[in-house]
Amino acid sequence: MTPLRRNRLIVVLFILVGATITLTSTLFALQDNLEFFYLPNQITNGEAPVGEQIRAGGMVVPDSIEHAEDSLRVSFALSDLEGSEYKVEYEGILPGLFKEGQGTVVTGRLDESGVFHAKTVLAKHDEQYIPPEIEALHAEP
Repeated sequence: MTPLRRNRLIVVLFILVGATITLTSTLFALQDNLEFFYLPNQITNGEAPVGEQIRAGGMVVPDSIEHAEDSLRVSFALSDLEGSEYKVEYEGILPGLFKEGQGTVVTGRLDESGVFHAKTVLAKHDEQYIPPEIEALHAEP
């Protein structure tokens, strides 16, 4: 092998190793920021991972909102209006547009007992909002 070919081979190998290290580092960094969206039926069927940060949505079940008297803790149920329903617990101030019968998206972790511990609660933005995934369930015959 000539010195020129050997130098080219070293440069190519160096670039491949550098690209591999960069790609691996990027994937590990992004892995913590990935949040998958789950529907109520996926959560109740056990398809959602336990203990990992995820996003979930649904309609706030009427008469399910319970406020703690001594803290900002609130619990409520979300449903897909098809019979799948799960409990959400949240500690904090709820959005101003949050109310029963409205679409909501929560971010947090699901525990072993099926209770969703939300870190954030996002409420609908207008009177006609239904999460697209739930709207698609009602559109199917």
